[in-house]
Amino acid sequence: MQADLSPVIAATAQWLTRSFPSPGGALASALCEAQARQAVTVAAWLRYPTAMDAALLELAGPGGSARLDWVTGADADDGVAADAWRTWVDEVVASWAACLLTDPELASRAVAALARGGEHADGLPTEFRRLLDPDEADRGAAALLRHPDLLAPVAGLHHCGLLDRLDPDHTLIA
Repeated sequence: MQADLSPVIAATAQWLTRSFPSPGGALASALCEAQARQAVTVAAWLRYPTAMDAALLELAGPGGSARLDWVTGADADDGVAADAWRTWVDEVVASWAACLLTDPELASRAVAALARGGEHADGLPTEFRRLLDPDEADRGAAALLRHPDLLAPVAGLHHCGLLDRLDPDHTLIA
């Protein structure tokens, strides 16, 4: 069974780059999009690790961007909700991607978890350099996209779920 996560990855990356755009020109926008797409890909592969998970997502749908738009202050009266691609945005994937973009250690753990197992990367060359080791141009292009304070409302939505996925046996110390 083969399932395709590309609509969710594309829509969620687009939501991130529209919500936290690059402050530069065309090259900076492309670099920002590459970082968002890498973070979203890692998050989607973690969230839907098997072909069956991805197939169920195709049947049920990811939920859309309404809550994310509300959390970030997007105004639905501006026609934001009318964009059809927004129905393919996955809130959990966006939240996990935001966590990865703002926490390099967590991003490294997530990519390492993918390397240990997962059906999506089987046989595919995977390289997440822009996510794991952004250079100066990457950091400048994604200044808003990687800003911890700006992404905190999105990252906080499902941060605990990402930690559970990466280490299901962890214990919280109060």
